[in-house]
Amino acid sequence: MSAARASASARVESARWALRCAAEAGADAADAVFVGSESVEARVRGDEIDFVTEAREHVLGIRALLAGDGGFRSAITCTSDLGDDAVARMARDAVTLARATAADPAAGLPDGGFASDDPDLGLASEADRDVAVEDRITDAFAAERAARETDDRIANSEGSQVGSGFSQVVYANSAGFEGTYIAASHSLFCEPLARINGSMQRDYWLTVARRLADLEPPQTVGRRAAERAVRRLGAKAIPTCEAAVIFDSVTAPSLLSHLAACVNGYAIYRGTSFLAKRLGESIANPAISVIDDGRRPGGLGSKPFDGEGLPTRRNVVVERGRLRTWLTDSYSGRKLGFESTGNAARSASSAPSVAPTNLWIEPGAASFEEIVASTERGLLVTELIGMGFNPVTGDYSRGAAGLWIEGGEIAFPVEEITIAGNLAEMLDRIDAVGSDLQWLGRIASPSLRVAQMTIAGTS
Repeated sequence: MSAARASASARVESARWALRCAAEAGADAADAVFVGSESVEARVRGDEIDFVTEAREHVLGIRALLAGDGGFRSAITCTSDLGDDAVARMARDAVTLARATAADPAAGLPDGGFASDDPDLGLASEADRDVAVEDRITDAFAAERAARETDDRIANSEGSQVGSGFSQVVYANSAGFEGTYIAASHSLFCEPLARINGSMQRDYWLTVARRLADLEPPQTVGRRAAERAVRRLGAKAIPTCEAAVIFDSVTAPSLLSHLAACVNGYAIYRGTSFLAKRLGESIANPAISVIDDGRRPGGLGSKPFDGEGLPTRRNVVVERGRLRTWLTDSYSGRKLGFESTGNAARSASSAPSVAPTNLWIEPGAASFEEIVASTERGLLVTELIGMGFNPVTGDYSRGAAGLWIEGGEIAFPVEEITIAGNLAEMLDRIDAVGSDLQWLGRIASPSLRVAQMTIAGTS
């Protein structure tokens, strides 16, 4: 038996023990989740190593549920001490705390339908565990050198950083479900500084993947980061105006993250989303389709089961502009009269909540270059600053930097501006969807062009 399998078996036994102890203490239902992780990070700058860190942690959490008064009382405790006595004490404490809480009709474990398969989602490569931290540092130095060699105007750097991590998740509940999986994440990030005539600008590029072999080469990361920094030199403000706004594939996912917050089942039943009464209606241009799929092979948000043991699945959230579903777990689903969509997320110390898995906007046919060329006048956003979104109203306002477009060509870089609108109107006004979908996280989008937004600059 491999070390990973032996470890998983031991953690399953810990979860089983926690459930037995909770039942003996009086719980009518319970679940337990173990999360263990090991990671290494390093950052270099120039020819020097800034830092190297290595961390390991594990924690077991248990949720005790007591029936009564038309619902369940619940409480959660957690511990990093996995000895039998500590786990038993934690289980008893969870039951004691649950007795002091109010019953909730929507609380409780899912009503069956637990995951019964074990798909190979490509979440980790065991061979990557043998890669030495020195090799990852070599990659960071390679990215750093590539950035400096790309252009003489790269004068310094905020550093190039690498990271590798493996996590193990075990979930079990009193309804009979037991499941475990191992997932990995590897990254390389480069952030050079460009300078000319006293002006300095920074930008970055990164690559993230489940397997080291799927990362972009360090030289590519460094070169792209340098090119992005150099193109911002000489940036200036522009007069306030209304014009088309293009969000590139780095900034467009932020719009999708705002949409995700507004289709979250908790926001819907609480009435804190401007989409709360829009299910089944058209909420975006027909060119927009949004998918959430927890079983996308190699996806950074993929997993075989969610935080309640239900199978993850493909959910069509928006289909050709029409809102088709919320994203829910069991609790928010009961509140709304819906089944869970398999989007329960949970840490060892928290109750289940809702989160997207792998969420993306389906790419269109136009290339990024074609979208720019077809834009007579507008702004290409390459960086967003601050938070300025109200999910209740949809009002949107963010600081931004980017490149000004005139006659279908990049004219000059801009900064110290604010873009503003309303997300409902922005989604409806999207008139171009790029083909350049790329995954830099769990949420991805191709380039998007909003036909008109307010761009606040100099008065």
